[in-house]
Amino acid sequence: MLLSHPLVFDPSSGTYTVPDGLTVWLGHPSVVLGCLALLAGYFWLVGPGRARFAGSAPVHPARQAAFVAGVAVMFAALSGPIHEYGDCCLFSVHMVQHLLVTLVMPPLLLAGMPAWAFRPLARMRVIGPLGRRLTRAVPAFLLFNVLFAVSHVVPVYELQMRNHDFHIALHLAYMVTAVIMWWPVCGPLGVPGWPRLAPPLAMLYLFFQIVPGSLVGAIIALAPEPLYPWYAEAPRVTEMTALYDQQLGALIMWVAGGFFWVFALTTVFLIWAAREEDEARGPLRGEARAPGR
Repeated sequence: MLLSHPLVFDPSSGTYTVPDGLTVWLGHPSVVLGCLALLAGYFWLVGPGRARFAGSAPVHPARQAAFVAGVAVMFAALSGPIHEYGDCCLFSVHMVQHLLVTLVMPPLLLAGMPAWAFRPLARMRVIGPLGRRLTRAVPAFLLFNVLFAVSHVVPVYELQMRNHDFHIALHLAYMVTAVIMWWPVCGPLGVPGWPRLAPPLAMLYLFFQIVPGSLVGAIIALAPEPLYPWYAEAPRVTEMTALYDQQLGALIMWVAGGFFWVFALTTVFLIWAAREEDEARGPLRGEARAPGR
């Protein structure tokens, strides 16, 4: 399905607007139904369906809230103004959308998922070995970042903007590979053969994640002219030129993405330090309570 810029010209103001972009949040039916199905499946899993999983345990409300937040981020990114403006005319908004579905949504979804839900998958003949390979640090890193880099090559990017079916497939691939990429850092503990990295290695892994986005962002930001005809041809809905919009989007990818990775790295360090401190204090508390001391 080939796309054209879905804009409406207002002769009274001489400007273009996105239909319903800022006023209607109902979204595309596929996004609404997909998010509702995801929530329904999750609450069945942690509710009445939990009895079907051996070794299952109640999922803490905070973890359930994290999963709901992840689905909310997905809906916000794929519906409403972010979707409409990013898809039709603003590269910078499209980059915000990509950051939401690759950096914010996956760790929230993983934080809400219990390990016992994945154990049957880990024992399956095909999925188990495939998961063991893909969730290792190097394959997970390459799988996501190669897709990320290739998708910003001009012909590939243009194809996704002009072909709706390819655009949907690429967004799904982004989300799936992003979840795999995050697994070594925040995947559920206790899934046989699908382990997390130890905190020092997880911090190193997150540090290297800064590099691909920074490189791609720098290349786009330093381009002397608009790279993507889709956005160069789009009617301007803001005072930004196509080149300025491209530079802003590249900086979002480069700087905002980099800050997010630093935030994630710092979070891993703080959790690790707190755990180490708690374990170090444990024996001391035991000695303080020991009789005769």
